[in-house]
Amino acid sequence: MILLTLGTYPMQFNRMIQAIDEMAINELKGEEIFAQIGFCDYEPRNIKYAKVLDKQEYDDLFARSTALIGHAGMGTIIMALDHNKPLLVMPRLKKHGEHVNDHQLGTAKKFEQLGHILVAYSTDELPHKIEQLHSFIPRPRDNQVRLVAERIRDFLESL
Repeated sequence: MILLTLGTYPMQFNRMIQAIDEMAINELKGEEIFAQIGFCDYEPRNIKYAKVLDKQEYDDLFARSTALIGHAGMGTIIMALDHNKPLLVMPRLKKHGEHVNDHQLGTAKKFEQLGHILVAYSTDELPHKIEQLHSFIPRPRDNQVRLVAERIRDFLESL
């Protein structure tokens, strides 16, 4: 089962949910998909969804999922990495009224470079990236707590 999670940020992400909903007719036919659509105006006709899930419902669906699709939010990325779940993200973009700026582009690019996630930068890329998602094995995250602490120390000492 694929869990599609668009977060609970109070702006729509219709572009992504509509693309996945339309793909459910052909490219994703037979694939079980559940979506948490948040503040989207578009309501899917071809996949099961909820606007917002409570924590227990979300955790249950997350545990059952074999793969995740979502926006490029840090919560989604870190949770996927912590549970070794393959994740495909599509960054929310300011020009589409999906966020206040384009910071998710930088987040997506960095985690993609590290081999942790797959990224679709447009809806046109979604079919190919979803195909890759089925065999994608995310590279484990290497927490560098000591390096972060050293950088903070160096910064504080420079003040």
